[in-house]
Amino acid sequence: MKSELSFDFEPAAWPALLVDGAGAVVRANPIAQTLFGAALLGESLMLARLWPDDNCITAEKFLKDGETALAPLTPIKLLVSGGPKVFSALVAAHAPGGKRCLLLQLLPESVAVTVVKTSADVGLAHKQKLDCALQLARSVALDFNNALTSILGYTSLLLSKTEPTNPWRRTLIEMEKSAARAAEVAADLAAFSLQEKETRTQPTGNLNSILHRCAEFFQNSRTEPTAWTMQLERKLFAAKFDEAKIQQAFMKVFENAVESLRQDGRVTVQTRNIELTDATQDRNAKLAPGAYVCVEVADNGCGIEPDVLPRIFEPFFTTKKGTHRGLGLAWVYGIVTNHGGGVAVSSLPAAGTSVRIYLPAENSFVRESVDASADLNGTQTILMVDDEDLLLRMGETILSAYGYRVLTANSGQKALEILSKSETPVDLVITDLVMPLMSGRELVEHIRQLSPETRIMCTSGYVWPGSKQEKASFLQKPFTTQDLLRRVKQTMGSPIGS
Repeated sequence: MKSELSFDFEPAAWPALLVDGAGAVVRANPIAQTLFGAALLGESLMLARLWPDDNCITAEKFLKDGETALAPLTPIKLLVSGGPKVFSALVAAHAPGGKRCLLLQLLPESVAVTVVKTSADVGLAHKQKLDCALQLARSVALDFNNALTSILGYTSLLLSKTEPTNPWRRTLIEMEKSAARAAEVAADLAAFSLQEKETRTQPTGNLNSILHRCAEFFQNSRTEPTAWTMQLERKLFAAKFDEAKIQQAFMKVFENAVESLRQDGRVTVQTRNIELTDATQDRNAKLAPGAYVCVEVADNGCGIEPDVLPRIFEPFFTTKKGTHRGLGLAWVYGIVTNHGGGVAVSSLPAAGTSVRIYLPAENSFVRESVDASADLNGTQTILMVDDEDLLLRMGETILSAYGYRVLTANSGQKALEILSKSETPVDLVITDLVMPLMSGRELVEHIRQLSPETRIMCTSGYVWPGSKQEKASFLQKPFTTQDLLRRVKQTMGSPIGS
């Protein structure tokens, strides 16, 4: 079958077919491939072959009338491997690569009944629009993350190689800041498309590593002189957290601190372990007995007026001028409380502000993966796998600049061919989790059988790691040069198979 057209229903839990104007099935998601079996093999499958004569309308009329041919959830028959099967159909126009096609989603009867019951209150038309919006948001978030990964990667690479006195350095800093803000938008889109709270089991980690990364970003991007003090507990308790979301929360707190500074600005970042035997309250943060990690970010900026302080966590409330949406601290509060923690803020006008973030922790320690000042160079051979050529070029440029030998593959099949034929052993494979034909997870399983001694690192801008091995060496898109190099170092230093 043809595979050059983009298709956003690969992970859907129901069969989906993409049919062109002539009636040829040009794409089918994995569920459809399993269901229809051998019928989908070959280069010229016509929808008419799957369409029995006793259907409610003919295949020709369906193709002629397009998305208006069938009402939502109309029962239709299609010929599957075991004979005719009834589905409830959803039809929509689709134009991948500018080529007009029909997207035919085939809902099993049990799913269709659920859809009908759910939409009794909100209306079927409303639900369809929401589903389309969620699918669009997911697609945009994926493409946006890929583009931002390339921009952030190249920009941070140039910054790392540019002398402080270079006249272009400030321009590069502004590019990196703009890309970081765009990454927040992509994260919001991804969160919206998920439509529900995250229920994944979070990995255990050391918050000091994330704080190093956030502080480094603002130290490199701020042109005014600022004194930074990092007082980080060397043996910090281990906490379970979503790295991407917690980093977003810290970045927003750092941004507020930096924006409040005037001349002789000073920011102090402190972490400490706390063990509570009784319930405790810090301002509006109510803490149950137990172990916590406390992250405190204090500045000597303009401070917050007493009448404003009670409202700082309100969505859309802001005292800042310009394009600020008033979602910063509300977003921080939501992230931290969803982790079971709390946020406390104390401030005095003209004297500065202190933000204290409490996260539940374990009375055990996790070593920081890679110190901020660690040598990021290497000489190993790395195979980078991604269906986006721009990301392959970006990864090859960055890793080669730091001494690594880099091979690239734009599909899982090509990656396996390289691994089987390469004269030089591949030390690390970096693969995207979302790719057509062969997904990143399928590629990982093949690699573990073909070359069990090869270390593996996964990346994605939307799909989260699903196994313990993936969590240990996962890098979320978009990422900077330093993010990539540090995670490579961490994965290289981990035991084989972890």
